[in-house]
Amino acid sequence: MWLPLLGLLIGIFIGSALYIPIPGVFAKYLSVAVLAALDSTFGGVKSIFDDRFDAAILLTGFFTNTLLAALLAYLGDQLGVDLYLAAVFAFGVRIFQNIAFIRRQLLARW
Repeated sequence: MWLPLLGLLIGIFIGSALYIPIPGVFAKYLSVAVLAALDSTFGGVKSIFDDRFDAAILLTGFFTNTLLAALLAYLGDQLGVDLYLAAVFAFGVRIFQNIAFIRRQLLARW
């Protein structure tokens, strides 16, 4: 259970320590990529509580979700439609559901 959380903390620390300017053009892509990564991370933590954790599923889901979300945002840009909002909504709902499940499990164990 501690490995995904440790990876998240290390990633936050490295991201805070490094200054990498990102052009505003890529803001949509970066936002959905970060949400996809957070969704996969919290999904991995949830699967640990369910005793269903599989590292291969976590890694493939992480990269697949991130690439699919970025592709959806790019396709929306090409069509002139804000399709990235669909990914933001979907990932946002899943993140909050996973966090609620994790919170309930932690409260039940303590």
